[in-house]
Amino acid sequence: MVLRRQVVLATAATATTLGACSASDRAQQIARSQRQPGVASSLEAAARLHELVRYATLAPSSHNTQCWQFHLQEKSIQIRPDLSRRCPAVDPDDHHLFVSLGCATENLVQAARALGLHAEAEFAVQGAGAIAVQLDARKPIASPLFQAISERQCTRGDYDGQALATDELRLLEQAGTGNGVHVRLLTGRPAIEQVADYVRVGNTAQMQDPAFMRELKDWLRFGADEAIRTGDGLSAALSGNPSMPRWLGRPMMDLFFTPKSENERYTRQIRNAAGIAVFISEVNDKPHWVEAGRCYERFALQATALGIRNALLNQPVEVAAIRQQFAAWLGLSPNGPRPDLVVRFGRGPTMPMSLRRPVESVLR
Repeated sequence: MVLRRQVVLATAATATTLGACSASDRAQQIARSQRQPGVASSLEAAARLHELVRYATLAPSSHNTQCWQFHLQEKSIQIRPDLSRRCPAVDPDDHHLFVSLGCATENLVQAARALGLHAEAEFAVQGAGAIAVQLDARKPIASPLFQAISERQCTRGDYDGQALATDELRLLEQAGTGNGVHVRLLTGRPAIEQVADYVRVGNTAQMQDPAFMRELKDWLRFGADEAIRTGDGLSAALSGNPSMPRWLGRPMMDLFFTPKSENERYTRQIRNAAGIAVFISEVNDKPHWVEAGRCYERFALQATALGIRNALLNQPVEVAAIRQQFAAWLGLSPNGPRPDLVVRFGRGPTMPMSLRRPVESVLR
């Protein structure tokens, strides 16, 4: 019965290939157009604020939920959490949500410099929590980090396994360090293998959790047409998987997306990485989560500027019990600093770009 089901699904998948290819091409055309650089400091004030938001929305977010809202004023932008896009199964305390806001904040700050503005960001703890970004006119400076915003991606493919130069590691470490947050780079093979162990245990726990799997399927975009329609979520193409309609993708996922197959893939990809970056907050609170997001985004932009890829491996910090064990392995004291993010990095090919919702849909 299972074999017959596989044959039927494979036949149906083949029948959808031609249409999926054209839709995938269209999706990439849209994704590329969303990343086209604007006309920097010559823009009118209102258009400049709109352009800053566009660059901010090119930041990464958990499950590509794009869990942010932007409120524009004459000389400031407020970045607020969009709680309708939270992921309670994988992110019950909204840690990743506020990390995502930090990533968007860093993009906005980098873009502001290129557009002739100085941006000063401050986290406001009242209410649901928001980041207020004050803007003042300055001479435009387009840094390599700004220029990398349009090309940055979470590259979920394989890397070449080659070590990075000492100078490159130093630049990544500098970029990933901030106010109350530091990044620890693990490049020794024993440490990398230990991280792989934590990833496998965390991945198995998550995939055996029905709530986690339901939430993941809700944010998966099995086909390019679906990704284009929503402008968000995890497109199958970003992991090198074929595009197919949701009615086919869900049963295919149930058949082939198993803890064993995913653990094998993660193990291979961890082993062909140049290293693992772990971002650690001194204090476990929302302002530091935002700062962790800013540090990770600077790290990712610096990596992109150097031609280095990165991808998140957050299973060791997403499962609470495993996070405690992982923190102890890192030498962190109980109830002390929190490991926020786990990232593999190395050189490898580019992957398809993820889509974004229109700027108008995130303005409030």
